[in-house]
Amino acid sequence: MDWLNAENLVAVGTAFLGIVASGVMVWYERRVPRRKRIGYRVQMDNPIGDDVRSGRPNRRLGLFDEAPGMDNATLVLLRIENDGSQGIARDDYTGPERHGLTAVFTDRTIRGVSVTQPTDTDHLMDHFTADRGFDYEDNTLRIPRVPLNPREHFKLLVLLSGGDVGHGIRLYGGIRDGEVHPNRSATPDDTPPLFSRAARLISILLTVCVITLATMVVVGDDAPPPIGCERGTLTLTGSTAFAPVIREVARKYERDCEGAHLTVDPHGSTAGIRELTAAGVKSKKGSPPMVALSDGPKPAGLEELRENRVAVSVFALVVNDDVRLKNLTTADVRRLYLGQIPNWRELGGPDLPVILVSRDANSGTRQVFQRRVLGRGEIANSSVDCLHKDDPTASVARCELDSTDQVLATVAATPGAIGYSELNVADRAKGLHPLNLDGDPPSVDAIEDGTSDYPYREIEYAYTYGRPPADSLASSFLTYLTRGNGQDVIRTHGHLPCWTSEGLRLCARENKAPSSSPGVRSRAPSSPLQGAPPPGPPAYAHPPPDSLGQEAGLTLNPPGAT
Repeated sequence: MDWLNAENLVAVGTAFLGIVASGVMVWYERRVPRRKRIGYRVQMDNPIGDDVRSGRPNRRLGLFDEAPGMDNATLVLLRIENDGSQGIARDDYTGPERHGLTAVFTDRTIRGVSVTQPTDTDHLMDHFTADRGFDYEDNTLRIPRVPLNPREHFKLLVLLSGGDVGHGIRLYGGIRDGEVHPNRSATPDDTPPLFSRAARLISILLTVCVITLATMVVVGDDAPPPIGCERGTLTLTGSTAFAPVIREVARKYERDCEGAHLTVDPHGSTAGIRELTAAGVKSKKGSPPMVALSDGPKPAGLEELRENRVAVSVFALVVNDDVRLKNLTTADVRRLYLGQIPNWRELGGPDLPVILVSRDANSGTRQVFQRRVLGRGEIANSSVDCLHKDDPTASVARCELDSTDQVLATVAATPGAIGYSELNVADRAKGLHPLNLDGDPPSVDAIEDGTSDYPYREIEYAYTYGRPPADSLASSFLTYLTRGNGQDVIRTHGHLPCWTSEGLRLCARENKAPSSSPGVRSRAPSSPLQGAPPPGPPAYAHPPPDSLGQEAGLTLNPPGAT
């Protein structure tokens, strides 16, 4: 049951306790304060003789130790008070005897009694007479029917012998519509607490519950709950450049949606699409539980793959920090990757040989670079170790690596090396720096604002084989990624989500193939992407977008669709 969590339990418990406490307090206000109550407490019980039996040090007061039977004498100060809300009259004492209360001192003998009272209650002394039942015998002290207003009290100082300090002292008697009860022991002249122990305990419990609930609300996750959690297993494959985003979103989905198990296994955009296609062909139960991420659109001829546009990804050319260049023209980049510039000094850089560090043919990052910047494929591989040319006829050394991390590590460690990577990962790498292209910086903010024609960017696609059911984990995860909490993760990693207001426009326009001629870059402000296209047919055919809105021309599927 989703509602049965710690926060709800604390909230329900607090509400229940509040209702019960309110009822108890109403009952207390209506019933308890009307009762007549006499409370008593022992404010002092001290030895004044030798007190040998108790093992205490020898104490003497005057000549008590010389009086017969007073070698273990004790003094007790007994406070008797009206701690109710109504006054107590003489007739409120219900005992048949003349006196009203009886005090018993266990195992001790009363030797004398002195009555004390506050200065504003001198009238009470008139009641402490033998005619009104004030006397003592052995261990029993009889106390008259003393009328007491609320909060009035008197004290009895009793001299005792024949017993140890701490032996039981009990006061009893009958009070009409009331009671006689012991109070907490206190020092002389203490007044009873304003609130009872029960009232203080209820207040403390309510306060603890409210603070606990407030703390859970403050430190809890403010993110909205995911849309349509589903259980099951799902494999996420494809782009290595987009893998950090997918890993984090998968972790969040598993945390938010109990029973979901997601495996992130990126092998490159092309390899991911091939793996998804193969799994779909083999599947006998419709769409397999797999999503392939691709840096750019799928190859032509795979109509069974359904697309979801996720984000605009920005990539960057990176060079080793020994190459102090900050900007290259598109024409210079093309010459570099044709092997026409073997040394950086030809471009105003240091006297270092150019080393091209590329990705393998499965890489979507490489395919975007070829499609959006080079306008053609890269030259043949000529180096295994990214240092030495295996082909002596090659003009430059060019190697291919399997992942973005390998490319960045190699470029950072190799003087004269140049490579490419997803922008956000490149920005965090040490030993290298990104390059501007034709003066435009690799900047998501500038592209979003429409102030940059930076060409090395592409839509990130999520593909499924066919249309997975609306209640499938694949549909739920894609909704979470594109329109749920995944949007925040996408932005954190330096991408622009397609489902933002600006993302809708950019993702629709980015989907259109460039139309400029090679080597010519149009800077018409109406087009956010004006890179140089390949001569002849593009590497990938772009499927015509479905109509989410005819003005945007963008395919963004509703929950459960792909």
